[in-house]
Amino acid sequence: MRIGLPGAETLQGGSLKALIVLLLSGFMFQLLRTVGPRAFSMASETYTSGTHSAAFVTCPNDTVAKDLARGIVQKKLAACVNIVPAITSIYEWQGKIEEDSEVLLMIKTRSSKIPALAEYVRSNHPYEVAEVISLPIDQGNPPYLKWIGEVVPE
Repeated sequence: MRIGLPGAETLQGGSLKALIVLLLSGFMFQLLRTVGPRAFSMASETYTSGTHSAAFVTCPNDTVAKDLARGIVQKKLAACVNIVPAITSIYEWQGKIEEDSEVLLMIKTRSSKIPALAEYVRSNHPYEVAEVISLPIDQGNPPYLKWIGEVVPE
C-alpha cells in the first residue's frame, strides 16, 4: 500500500496543475495570514506630507542644549529632541569669519508648532540671534509620524 501524493506519471495534465494550484494556494494563505495584517496596518497609516517638521537649533554647549531640549519637550512643542554633540560651525558674524564648537538640536514636531518653538528658543537662548530653521517632513516611518502627532497637540 502506497501512502502520500501520487507520482507525476499517475496524474493526468489537469490533475497535476490542480495539485500545484492547491499547494500554492495553501502556501499563499499562510503567508498572507502571517504578513497581511502587518502590511495592511502599515499601509492604512496615512500621513500628509508637511504635517510634521524637523527643526534645527545650534547651542553653545551641552548645558544650554539639554535645558532647551527638556523645556521644548515638557512644553509639548516637540515629541523628541536629539542632541548632536561636537559640531563645528563656520559663519560670518559682524563682518568677521568665526569658527565655533557647538551642539546641534534636531527637533521633531508638528509644522504648526514651529512659530511657538521659535519664540521659545528666542526667549531662552543665550545667542543674540538664535538659529531656528525647519524643514517639512515629506515621508517617514508611519508609526513614528503617528507618535509625533499623538505627543504634540495641535
